[in-house]
Amino acid sequence: MTTWSLRRRPGRTLGLLLLVILSFLVLRRLDWSTLVPLWLRHRQLGLQAKGWNFMLEDSTFWIFGGSIHYFRVPKEYWRDRLLKMKACGLNTLTTYVPWNLHEPERGRFDFSGNLDLEAFVLMASEIGLWVILRPGPYICSEIDLGGLPSWLLQDPGMRLRTTYKGFTEAVDLYFDHLMSRVVPLQYKRGGPIIAVQVENEYGSYNKDPAYMPYVKKALEDRGIVELLLTSDNKDGLSKGIVHGVLATINLQSTHELQLLTTFLFNVQGTQPKMVMEYWTGWFDSWGGPHNILDSSEVLKTVSAIVDAGSSINLYMFHGGTNFGFMNGAMHFHDYKSDVTSYDYDAVLTEAGDYTAKYMKLRDFFGSISGTPLPPPPDLIPKMSYEPITPVLYLSLWDALKYMGEPIKAETPINMENLPINGGNGQSFGYILYETNIASSGILSGRVRDRGQVFVNTVSIGFLDYKTTKIAVPLIQGYTVLRILVENRGRVNYGENIDDQRKGLIGNLYLNDSPLKKFRIYSLDMKKSFFQRFGPDKWSSLPETPTFPAFFLSSLSVSSTPCDTFLKLEGWEKGVVFINGQNLGRYWNIGPQKTLYLPGPWLSSGINQVIVFEEMMAGPALQFTETPHLGRNQYVK
Repeated sequence: MTTWSLRRRPGRTLGLLLLVILSFLVLRRLDWSTLVPLWLRHRQLGLQAKGWNFMLEDSTFWIFGGSIHYFRVPKEYWRDRLLKMKACGLNTLTTYVPWNLHEPERGRFDFSGNLDLEAFVLMASEIGLWVILRPGPYICSEIDLGGLPSWLLQDPGMRLRTTYKGFTEAVDLYFDHLMSRVVPLQYKRGGPIIAVQVENEYGSYNKDPAYMPYVKKALEDRGIVELLLTSDNKDGLSKGIVHGVLATINLQSTHELQLLTTFLFNVQGTQPKMVMEYWTGWFDSWGGPHNILDSSEVLKTVSAIVDAGSSINLYMFHGGTNFGFMNGAMHFHDYKSDVTSYDYDAVLTEAGDYTAKYMKLRDFFGSISGTPLPPPPDLIPKMSYEPITPVLYLSLWDALKYMGEPIKAETPINMENLPINGGNGQSFGYILYETNIASSGILSGRVRDRGQVFVNTVSIGFLDYKTTKIAVPLIQGYTVLRILVENRGRVNYGENIDDQRKGLIGNLYLNDSPLKKFRIYSLDMKKSFFQRFGPDKWSSLPETPTFPAFFLSSLSVSSTPCDTFLKLEGWEKGVVFINGQNLGRYWNIGPQKTLYLPGPWLSSGINQVIVFEEMMAGPALQFTETPHLGRNQYVK
């Protein structure tokens, strides 16, 4: 084989050198802008804050936004909700990104199905909406732990939302993955994302002055080049401002608008005004009232915000549903968990129907849009299916033998630190603790959030935040003491988010002596959980069931499946699963009395319905076309 070297061919060396010099001279004179694709040449500047105005490239731009969370809406309905947003006269979609749902186990990411963030953003672009992304890592959003993964709490020294090494290392790995998906969707890359929010309402937390600059740098280092924003309510605005980031405000009244915009002017001078969250309603808590905000009041405030020269985002435009166990909680004086419905008394109902707010706001935004608005889409049909009666049954105590060996521990282990799921613990659902006792007395311990106490299989009461002791009756011989603990939702807002471990926290005492030798069952109620209960495991429904128990029935759908609402009159407290999909919790203390069942989650033919009921079963499951909350819905 012939070989050669540069020393043997000096002419070739000189030629290569001349070629390099010539190329350098040509490239110096080249107009680099001609190398940018034609369709990107007009996307050089992006959204900018100039004086009192937002500018999109060289044009004044008003942000008329609305919030929809893709993870709270069935994917099959994303287009319907976004088209309704466009038809209301809005031009921008805002959405949070829930870390806990996208990284359920450390290093295992899920952006599939209902969590397909990229598909949601691209669909918004296709419909003609810009996007403001709010990627956290903390998002509040009335979601469990404010969207932070529960496995972070395995570290006993964890300090969430700070520059604590254990937290920032996890954020860095998550952002490495998330931003690789987000960066190509930015405006300057041809996508619809015109702005990105840095964390969320940090001023009201404010435990580490280095944290917000860290998050800002984490975004920029991974390729975020669009306008950066912060978002704070009246409690945190003074402490939430970050150098080089445009501050925006969250509020519900015109009185707050005047106070907060005055403060912003004094702090950041002449900058565009933006209400990042105008609260169109409010969320509900179990045992509390259903919150409503009159449509005339909403129109009045929205008009005042725009008349004051401010851009606006409607939070929420469409709330959707806290499917599964994703709901959060509040804990200031009392612990209050959020209901399954995230209807929020928003512009669209939980099921995406029109309201008086929608009609009034469409008229308002239509009057200032300058061009005719597209027609609102037709309503999605609803159906009242025939009531169904459970026919098969499996008590929790009988189900235990199909769950494999329990975890054995000398002392109780909290939910997050269970040695399951690849070392990531348990995030949601229930957990059952068993131990043997030989005497009666006073049982005490820290239960988070609600623990039903059993002697053998007989319920003797509950332990929770307010009830920390319970009398165990006189017994003979060795008896099994059981506590079924429900994680009702981790706090999503406030200073106590570091203290959100669930289950039994610390020792459980009988007459002030710590109990030992526990058997622990993880009852996460994921799809895989129910796969253990084959057809042969169920028995006919007895006249007097033993609770807690699973109840199995079937819903027959003869035509195209439609949306409906499940009504559980006579049932007390539990969870409903349709074809393996967790619809969420129900509880007869209200205010929510029905569960939204999306049509796409049903199929033509037979649909499996499983109810996990803690205390008392009703005679049947009913279906209705309207939610119990009874909001006024409008036909187009």
